[in-house]
Formats: sequence, C-alpha cells, structure tokens
Amino acid sequence: MATLSIEARQSKPRTFARTVAKNSAANVIRLAATSLVSILLPAYLTHRLPVKTYAAWVLILQLSAYVGYLDFGVQTAVSKYIAEYEAKQDPAGCNRCASVGCVIMLIACGLGILLTLILAWRVPSIFRTMPHALYPDVRFSVVFVGVSLSVSLASSVFVAIFVGLQRYQVPMVITIVSRLLSGAAICVAVAFHSSLAVMGMAAGCMNILTALLQFMAWRKMAYHIRIQAHLIDVAMLQKMFKYCAVLSVWSVCMLLVSGLDITIVGHYSFSETAYYSIATSPTTFVLAVTSALMGPLLPAASALSVQRSSTQMGSILLRSTRYATLSMLLTSLPLVVAGPLILRAWVGPVYATRSIQLLRILVVANIIRNLCAPYATMVVAMSKQRLATASAVTEGTVNLVSSIWLAQHIGALGVALGTLVGAAAGVAMHFGVSMRYTQANLALPRMELFVRGVMRPAVIAIPSALLFRRWCQPGVPSIDVQLYAGWAVSTLLLAWFIGLNKEDRALLSHLVNGGRK
Repeated sequence: MATLSIEARQSKPRTFARTVAKNSAANVIRLAATSLVSILLPAYLTHRLPVKTYAAWVLILQLSAYVGYLDFGVQTAVSKYIAEYEAKQDPAGCNRCASVGCVIMLIACGLGILLTLILAWRVPSIFRTMPHALYPDVRFSVVFVGVSLSVSLASSVFVAIFVGLQRYQVPMVITIVSRLLSGAAICVAVAFHSSLAVMGMAAGCMNILTALLQFMAWRKMAYHIRIQAHLIDVAMLQKMFKYCAVLSVWSVCMLLVSGLDITIVGHYSFSETAYYSIATSPTTFVLAVTSALMGPLLPAASALSVQRSSTQMGSILLRSTRYATLSMLLTSLPLVVAGPLILRAWVGPVYATRSIQLLRILVVANIIRNLCAPYATMVVAMSKQRLATASAVTEGTVNLVSSIWLAQHIGALGVALGTLVGAAAGVAMHFGVSMRYTQANLALPRMELFVRGVMRPAVIAIPSALLFRRWCQPGVPSIDVQLYAGWAVSTLLLAWFIGLNKEDRALLSHLVNGGRK
C-alpha cells in the first residue's frame, strides 16, 4: 500500500502535465489553423487594397474589438469556478456559476452594442486625418462587426464552460471553422471589388455564425451544465463580481497596453497605420502561441490550488515560466534575425521597408512583457489577482502616456517605443512588488524564478546576438543558407541542452511518447 501511495503521488505531476499538454496541443492546433488565416489574409489584402483602404479596414477591426474588453473577466471566472466545482464533484455549483455568468454576459452584450454605436458615430472625430470619403463605409462596418462581436460576447460563456471542463477540443474546432469561413468571405468580397461595408458585413455574418455554433456545441455536448434563471443566486453573483472586479481593472490595463496602439497611430499619423498594423501581426502571433500554451494552465492550476501546497505551486510556476520563455524566444527570434526577409515574402518590399523597425521594437517589447505571463495566470487561477494589480496598472499607465507623448513627436515609432517602456515597467513591478505579496501562495524566491525561469532559457538568444551587425543593417540582407542554418541549429541545441534541464527533457520525452514508460 505504501508503494502504491508513492507511485500515485509520483503520477500526479505527470497527470497534470499530460492534461495541460493535451489542452495546449488543442490550442496550438487551433492557433495553427487561425494563424494560417492571419498570415494569408493580410498578404492578400495588402496586395489587393490601396494602403489607405487597408488602413481603414484595420481601424474598423480595432474599434470593433473594443467590445471584447466588456468581458470583465467573466469568461475567466466561469472557467475557473467550473474547474474547481468539477474537482470537488459539485454539479450544482457548476450550474449556478454558468447561469450567473450567462446573465452578466447578456448585460455586457447590451453594453457592447451601445459602445459600438457611439464609436461609429464618433469615427470622424477619432480619425481626423482619414480621407473623408471613407467615413460612411467605416461607420457601417464598425456597426455591423461591433454588433456581431457583442452577440459573440454573450455566447462566450459556452466556450468558458468547455474550458472549465478542460475540453479544449470543442472550442478548437469551432474557432478553426469560423476563422476559415470568415477569411474566405472577406477574400471573396475583395475579389469582387466590394466596398469596406460589404467586407464588414461578411465578417459580421461569420461572427454570428460562430456564436450559433458555440450555443449548439453546449446543447449537444455539455448540457449537463445547466443555464437557467432560477439557478441564479445572490451568493454566486457576489462571488463572481468580487472575482471579476480586479480582472476588470486588468482588462482596462490591457486596453491601454495593446488595445489603443493602432487607434493612437490612426489618430496622430493615419498614413502609417497600415505599416504599424503589419508590424503588430507577427507579434500578435507570438502572443497567441504563448497564450495557447499557457491557457490550459489556468483551469488546471485552479483545480490543483485546492490540493497542492504553496511550494508545489511554486515549482509549477518555475517550470511554466521556463517553458513560456523558451516558446516566446523560439517564435520571436526569427522575426528579429530574419524579419526583413519574412516581411518581404509576406507583404512585399514597400511594407517590409516601412514596418521592419516597428516590428523589431514590438517583438522585444512582447518578449519582455510576457516573461511574467505564467505568474499572472496562476495568480488569477488562485483568486489573488488583486495582489498583482499594481503591475498591470503601472504598465497600462506608462504605456498610454509614453505612447501618446512620443506619437506626437515621432509618429508610429513613438507608439512602439511606448509599448517597450511600458512592458519593462510592468515586469519590474511584478518582480519588485507583486511577487512579495504572493509568496504565501507561490513559495518561490524571486531570484530563483528570474535566474532559472528567465535567464537560463534566455541563453538561446546568444546566436542571435552574435549576428546583430548583420540583421540590424538597413534593407533586406542577402540570404546565406549556411549562416541561417548554423544559427537555427545552434539556437535549438541551446534550447534543448541548456534552456531545459534533465527533468524537463525527460518529461517532454514522456509526453511525446504518449505517456508510455
């Protein structure tokens, strides 16, 4: 019995890792499919649309996306509590949580529609340097896309249910189907020389279809999690509001960090909007990779937090940080070293020349600000996000103020530099302040996290640093196959033998082999 008990305890980390790895794999598959659209669609649009028209389309999507910030953290809360209630085998708790979340999201849907109408009305005031001929189509598209995203906001509670149940395959399939159809619809509209209004209508219809698919999936595969009016109770409503209050602050900070940059560029320097948008797309892809890998950590950590000690949770944080840093660097370094070549092949020489400097600054900023992504995820999972709010507020405030001030002087480049300054300020606050107050929940020395979780995997950047004089030169460098091959091989070898430790390599080999001994 003692031997069995020891074996059972030893199997828990692998069971946890296998669950997270399975859901991360589902997220990565979803990401691969949606990234295909994200790569091909801008490449198609930049070659078929005038620069000013493409810039207007980017701003349409940016304004419409503000509806998503009305989530208030409810989707995160629903997935977290359902994961906990499932771990406790409390179906009644799951039902109350889902019902309360649905009501809040319906209210958010109404607010989203109101916000959309206000933004559409104020388009001429927000983008004064935009050609006046574009205003009617931009307004119509903002209304159509924004309203459809508001409806999708209401249906996001069904996605949260599957995430809480740690069944990532369902939202994966729905997202892939919807993104492929949406990209195809927009391409067809452009191919027939349709207006921005028609493009907005096509995107809006696909958003409505996605919402219907999410509802149908819940009805078919997760209907045991009931959503009914009589299941709403005051206690659960208060619990949800208390949890989401701080997340709402985080959401506002995220808006200041990454939601206003393109709008600021569009306001102060509309002519650079298209180029800035192209620079943000690869960094958004890197962020999506990190989110796909780290996303399953939240419900899994929520379930484990009721069973594990603070020391064990600290060990999970250390390993998650190491993996996240490695994944960010492996996906980001090619953009720094071979950025001009990638942009030229993707969107052509004009966009490549105007976007490369912005891209490199944003890539570095993205690496820095996501060094603490696993920490922030686990803090949220344990309902301790109020202890880490100072970092989010600092980054958001510094980012917004510096971006606006610099944009007035140097345009889009100033917005990119503002993002870099804000990222550094946010990470400094995490290590300097937030982590001091979460030691009781995540027992891990800050220096150990920094050295073993960040600096150790960061050694893979050494080959890229050695090529600095080559990749920092203006223009598109010549292609040296042997040089790039040597850079890639040396980077991967450093990642495997130094970035990962012996236990990491054994665990990854175990997961790759399907859990077989």
